[in-house]
Amino acid sequence: MHVALVYPEVLDLARFKEKRREFPPFGVLYLAAVAEQAGHDVSIVKVTHGDHVRDFSGADAVAFTIPSSATYGVIRDCRRDSRYSGDPLILVGGVHPNFYPEQTLADIEPDAVGIGEGEETFLQLLDHTHSRRFEDVDGICCLQGGKAIRTRPRTLLRSIDALPLPARHLLPAEDLVMSDRLADTDLRMAHVMFSRGCPFPCRFCAAAQTRIQYRSGASARRELLDLVERFGIEGFAIVDDNFIVNKNKVRDIATNIVGLGLRWSALSRVDTVDEALLADMARSGCLEIKYGMESGSPTILKAMRKNITADQIRRTVRWSRNAGINVKLFLIHGYPGEGRQTTGETIDLLTELAPLIDRVSLFRFVPLPGTYVYDHPEEFDLHGTSSQPGWGGDWSQYHIHHNHRHWWGTDEQFAAVQAGYEELASLVATLWPDRHESGLSRPAPR
Repeated sequence: MHVALVYPEVLDLARFKEKRREFPPFGVLYLAAVAEQAGHDVSIVKVTHGDHVRDFSGADAVAFTIPSSATYGVIRDCRRDSRYSGDPLILVGGVHPNFYPEQTLADIEPDAVGIGEGEETFLQLLDHTHSRRFEDVDGICCLQGGKAIRTRPRTLLRSIDALPLPARHLLPAEDLVMSDRLADTDLRMAHVMFSRGCPFPCRFCAAAQTRIQYRSGASARRELLDLVERFGIEGFAIVDDNFIVNKNKVRDIATNIVGLGLRWSALSRVDTVDEALLADMARSGCLEIKYGMESGSPTILKAMRKNITADQIRRTVRWSRNAGINVKLFLIHGYPGEGRQTTGETIDLLTELAPLIDRVSLFRFVPLPGTYVYDHPEEFDLHGTSSQPGWGGDWSQYHIHHNHRHWWGTDEQFAAVQAGYEELASLVATLWPDRHESGLSRPAPR
């Protein structure tokens, strides 16, 4: 059968508002890979705001992915406005449906909404295309007797090594290989995923999976060799939510790739590395680690449930530079409770560490749907969430690029946050004039 997989392209506007491609849609690429392995004919369809109408005539199944709440609208419109022939199976999955499956089912009207890990669920749903009876398929939300029901949660795969490599051949090379995205170098690079999930409880982050799964070092090496052979890459960026959690798993991957001559980067917390692991990573080609510092204020870090300290940030930055690894820091400004004092504490710590920091990304806080903050609007005095009066149904307001909305607190508090952000952004632009990004919020690293 012919299967169309649909995803929304979101361009990265962080760096001086340039439109740069983000990393490829790995969820879709893995679904495509398992479907092809099962004998299905697969195509991948890209849509964008303003260019979302497609002709799905001839498709036996159309599966839409919603990787963020901000892209909900474009996928909803694509589903409603596109053309179909016959009665294709309609499926929806992704980050937003994971948190709001009933709402997605009612609004987009698919046959089923996927919840959780998708590969096995997807194949089973395709097998039920003709019967349309999904009650025995784990990990979905569907209609039964006119009512939305959730089936049993999907058990995670015991080993994600069993999955085929992402179906990159279904996308053009320019969507996969880039030369301006690896640690401020011009190395020809690609993005990879070597783990899934994040076990940490940060309140600003939407973590759909709290158990972390790692691929083996042998599996990582196999994918990298394939990328070298097919695309001639010189490096890669690991885009996992939080790659450096289990030191033994990370060391296994680093050991297996040490002889490939590739340079690479990854995301990490500051409290999950040590000097020995950093040395092993450097030997395998790691040139930059992007750490989620978030704030220099103990008050804000505690409120975020980040569970790190300023001393841990200082220590990890120094360890990394001693190992020969560049440091990029992520900052989130404007979390509920932010004020002039907490901003000043961030400025002080950032100024202290500036000689050791290679790059900085400054993000503005956005209460992303699915996060603890979003789900507790009264606790944080949030404005304009879907559970509050006056909600207009515009999920695109939760976009992560240059979002300056007044999300919480009084006008006086918002003015203080605005002034603090401008001061912090000015410092970042002064200290890292050509190596900073600003204006957005993001859900990782946690």
